[in-house]
Amino acid sequence: MKIIRNNGINDPTINLALEEYCVRNLNMNDDYLLFYINEPSIIIGKHQNTIEEINSGYVNENGIQVVRRISGGGAVYHDKGNLNFSFMTKYSNESIHNFKYFTGPVIKVLAELGVNAELNGRNDITVSDRKISGNAQFTDTKSMFSHGTLLFDSHLEDVAKALNVRIDKIESKGIKSVRSRVANITEFLSHKMSIDEFRQKIIDSIFSNQDSVEYFELSDEQWSDVMNLSESKYRNWDWNYGRSPEFNIQKVKRFDFGQIDARINVKDGVINSIKIYGDFLGHGELEDLEKKLMNKKYEKEALLNSLSEFNLNMYLGKISGDEFSAFLCE
Repeated sequence: MKIIRNNGINDPTINLALEEYCVRNLNMNDDYLLFYINEPSIIIGKHQNTIEEINSGYVNENGIQVVRRISGGGAVYHDKGNLNFSFMTKYSNESIHNFKYFTGPVIKVLAELGVNAELNGRNDITVSDRKISGNAQFTDTKSMFSHGTLLFDSHLEDVAKALNVRIDKIESKGIKSVRSRVANITEFLSHKMSIDEFRQKIIDSIFSNQDSVEYFELSDEQWSDVMNLSESKYRNWDWNYGRSPEFNIQKVKRFDFGQIDARINVKDGVINSIKIYGDFLGHGELEDLEKKLMNKKYEKEALLNSLSEFNLNMYLGKISGDEFSAFLCE
């Protein structure tokens, strides 16, 4: 096994691109292990509806990146207190869905540190029924990776806020996350250690039967390919939001001038249809407003731009474009 160097990168769009590039392009006659730590971000499962998984207001206010990964499973929050690991191997029927095999080395290290962890359910590592790790897999039938999070010393209050969706009512074909009670590994350690020391403990344990630890360095050309993938895919709105399954959403809020009830259908991240109801005393035909919002990206900035010269006060009441866009999207 060789450890892939990620050069201390904390950008989730680059780390996910690196992971995908390696699993698709490296020679899997060797097994590989990749560690990475991301800046505050929400990592969305491949089949999920992004809007349904995030607290858009909190995410935007705090500059949290939202990035879709190529593996399934639920949404997870990353920050610099969260250690991510990815085992990359050849594809085999024995390895796919075998989370016990890939989480075993981590559970072994935790036991050595006095933490009584176990694989619980399908793909979680728990301690005293509290989740410290979620895991998922990807394969192209030639190679595969099994990757997971390790909540070492994350800001758990940010986890709750970032993933606490405030949408009033939503019907989606996406795979919804199951929220679990979470904990940091540091809560169970008998002595303090840094996240880097913890990572080194895992490395020492995995390579205990080898004379030395082998590292794999990407060439400049390979890094260029990774950066291109990061830019074209993982920083792309179409991948992170537009890939969301079709969904219907109802937003209801009472303002000083009356209640607005908006029913929105979103497909590929774009408003496919919208109907606005309410008891407000506006003038004008609401169809004019609805047409203005049709075929726009379902995100606050896009809607705000489309309403820049639209007189909302005439149609609804005293409300700004910023307030109305936030109501529809957050």
